[in-house]
Amino acid sequence: MPIRVPAIMHVKQLLRRSVLSSKEAASTAKNVPKGYFAVYVGEDQKKRFVLPISYLNEPSFQKLLHKAEEEFGFDHPMGALTIPCREEVFINFTSGINRS
Repeated sequence: MPIRVPAIMHVKQLLRRSVLSSKEAASTAKNVPKGYFAVYVGEDQKKRFVLPISYLNEPSFQKLLHKAEEEFGFDHPMGALTIPCREEVFINFTSGINRS
């Protein structure tokens, strides 16, 4: 299966821009297993989801990250990557990725 380097590079840039403070990064890193990354999802209340890195290769997930970047930028109050949509919408979306 070919790897699309430009798409992966763009996603890495998105994630790099969403920087945690050193204290938050240390505590968060301990709770995220190798091969996974954390995102916060929600409109008012944010819930933390830990997702497999393989999601970053999924075109639909890349599209979601890009849309969140365009609409909301990178100034996230949680200090990490935040996807401001309803939790149930995100769960339905990611369960569709799991099936493919």
